[in-house]
Order: sequence, then C-alpha cells, then structure tokens
Amino acid sequence: MKPLIFTLVGPDKPGLISNLSKAVYERGGNWLGSNFSHMAGHFAGFVHIDLPAQKHDELISLFSKHPDLHIHLVSAQTTLISGQQTAQINIMGNDKAGIVQELTRVLNQFNLNIIQFDSACTSAPNWGSILFKAKAIVEIAPEVKLVSLREALENIANDLMVDIELV
Repeated sequence: MKPLIFTLVGPDKPGLISNLSKAVYERGGNWLGSNFSHMAGHFAGFVHIDLPAQKHDELISLFSKHPDLHIHLVSAQTTLISGQQTAQINIMGNDKAGIVQELTRVLNQFNLNIIQFDSACTSAPNWGSILFKAKAIVEIAPEVKLVSLREALENIANDLMVDIELV
C-alpha cells in the first residue's frame, strides 16, 4: 500500500463522494481521512487514501476523466516533526479585510506549522456586523510561549478573542 492525497473541486451534487469512495475501494484502497466543504456553490475537499502502488496509474486515469470534478492526486508524506506537539487555536472577532493574512503572519513569526485551518464569516445578530471565526491546529515547539502567542494574535484587532489549548 502506498498513500495518496487527492484534492477535488466542482459543482456540488448528490453521489460524488459515494462514486469516489467506490472507485478507491474497487482498486483495493482504503479511505483514511477526508475533509469536504460546500463553498460558493461548489464542492471542494481533500482525501487521504492508501492504495496498492500498481493501482495508482489506474486511479489517476479514472479520476482525470471525472465529468464533474477537477481532481489532483499527489503522493502522501508524513510531516510531523519529531519533538513537536500540537495546539488548537480558536479565534473570534469582527471580520475585517486581511484578517487571515494577519493571523497567518503571526503564526509564521512564531515558526508554527499549520496542520489545519478552518474559518468562516457569520452574521453577528446582536451587533449587525460580520463575525469572523477560525480554528487552527498547529505544530508548536515546546519553547514557544503560549501567552506571547495569544497576545500577538489578540493585538491584530481590539475585539479579537483567542483561546489556545495544547492537544
């Protein structure tokens, strides 16, 4: 077995995941993990599978001909750095242009590797504005001071609330 990652995007419709998972299963593969979202009228996501090496070309050929999705496959690698731990960072505040760039700039300043980053903007009914929410899971070295990281993130905006928890 050899791991593969594939990304996909296309118009959303019922049965897309069922068809993809069937194709992986029929070639002796194992679906290890996935993350999907409906965004701006499209379906997007990524999948981690194990597949016999001799079936890679067959699956790549099949997926390249998919009528509804643009699919890109790459060989998977393990990326966790030895000695690193993970932390979950929850962020909430009023939305503003550039907030993701500012947040990721701070994470980069602390040399953190982003493992997962989910964000959304929702209506804040009591304030009449748009509320930004994000959850990041990052690799974090033991010497990183969580208090300093939280302060740096909160300094991006006056109303930004940040919660950091080691996982």
